[in-house]
Amino acid sequence: MKASIRTLSEGFYDEVQAEAAEQFIAVPDPDVIVDGTYFVVEAEGKLVACGGWSRLQKLFTGTTDQEDLPGGKLDPAVDSARIRAMFVHPDFARLGFGKLIYEACERAARECGFLSLELMATLPGVPFYRRLGFLDVEKADLILPNGVVLPCLKMRKVLG
Repeated sequence: MKASIRTLSEGFYDEVQAEAAEQFIAVPDPDVIVDGTYFVVEAEGKLVACGGWSRLQKLFTGTTDQEDLPGGKLDPAVDSARIRAMFVHPDFARLGFGKLIYEACERAARECGFLSLELMATLPGVPFYRRLGFLDVEKADLILPNGVVLPCLKMRKVLG
């Protein structure tokens, strides 16, 4: 996670933003781990990619602004499932591992009745999600716990 955000953020975030994202964004997401909706890929004996989806209100982890969201589960008939905590080690980027995890997330969300997906993309991830059919919803500046502002993009995909 940390290698992913640190290396793949080059050209998208400055050094201060990349360090803050590494500290606060590139951390295990307990919600998706506990929920059993988190996936990993191993290659060459290493953990090279991870990511998951959630039925919970929270769209992402790493800031305190979502801590007051209701803890209940989303309603698949009206709410979008959340894609969360997607990371690929930079040595294994663009080899299809992120897509593999995303497809597992989409398939599982569909099986639970969700008709759409939402996520908060860090800027390095935006091109990847656009290729998967996600559309821009709105720009968002995340305020990390140390006060650093991290520009991101809320995105959504309707499942056909």
